Amino acid sequence: MSRRAAAAAGPGDPLKSGRRVRYIRDEIVPSAPRMVLGNALCARRTAIGLKQEDVARLLGASVSKVSRIETGQHQFKEQDLARFFVIYQVTDPLEQAQLRELAQVANQQPWWQPWSGVAQKHLQAVVSFEDMAQRIRVYEPLQLPGLLQTEGYARAMIAGGSADVHQRQALVDLRMERQQRFRSAGEDKKLICVLDEGSLKRRYGTPQVMHQQLEHLIGLAENPRYLIRIAEQDRYDLPVHLGSTTIWEFSARILPDIAYAEVFDGGLIFQDEEQVDKRKKAFDRLRGASLSPQGTVRRLKHLASSGYYR
Repeated sequence: MSRRAAAAAGPGDPLKSGRRVRYIRDEIVPSAPRMVLGNALCARRTAIGLKQEDVARLLGASVSKVSRIETGQHQFKEQDLARFFVIYQVTDPLEQAQLRELAQVANQQPWWQPWSGVAQKHLQAVVSFEDMAQRIRVYEPLQLPGLLQTEGYARAMIAGGSADVHQRQALVDLRMERQQRFRSAGEDKKLICVLDEGSLKRRYGTPQVMHQQLEHLIGLAENPRYLIRIAEQDRYDLPVHLGSTTIWEFSARILPDIAYAEVFDGGLIFQDEEQVDKRKKAFDRLRGASLSPQGTVRRLKHLASSGYYR
């Protein structure tokens, strides 16, 4: 997204009002670029004092359509945007151009489209937010986060699911592509991880796969873009009740921070500011109580040299 389009998304925060938890399983996936456009339109609607019901009446559409547009669940059409210009009194040519650019970006086919037939809906949402976020905080108690996995580890973990052989390889390829795109992003994009020591000791694949995974983590820990700490398994006082959590933070205030929790057959997206803030604080407490970066590397090297996976 261009800097001009990001600025058009503005400081508007439509997600402040009302609690919002979205369960994603089979429904239309919210897209981060579409949410940026919806965020901008919602901010404009709020600024001129209109409710969604008012906009729906003026559009001759349902309230649910207006809501889906503002939450990034609706494909945007050029004629819709022209009507919004009239209703929202957007007469400045520059502002119109900025919103058109946001709409153009929102309607582009995402790079992961070739995998849409095998990737579950909640995974597509994860990739969308992950792609646009500037900082990603992750705690996974059961397995390593996808952005840290070696290909061998990913293949062994995905093999335990319900996908067939061809789907498994496609999902592995998608995971590797996600990692490549993260590596090629700007230096300001960071991954902040707390690894549960139990997940490091849970074996996926052969001993060789696990050893390679540990060596991979040791290498990543030397990269300033990967901030990795281990929550020790034998510490009874660690605040691990947070559970599986990902928090996406976006630059230029294009979107409010979003939290995510994966469940067995889908995912929960948290957009309410208070709920997200609680998860951020819980994550920071866990991170602060975990091993230091130096202690984390020492623990990884100990696991790699101890023959634990033989």
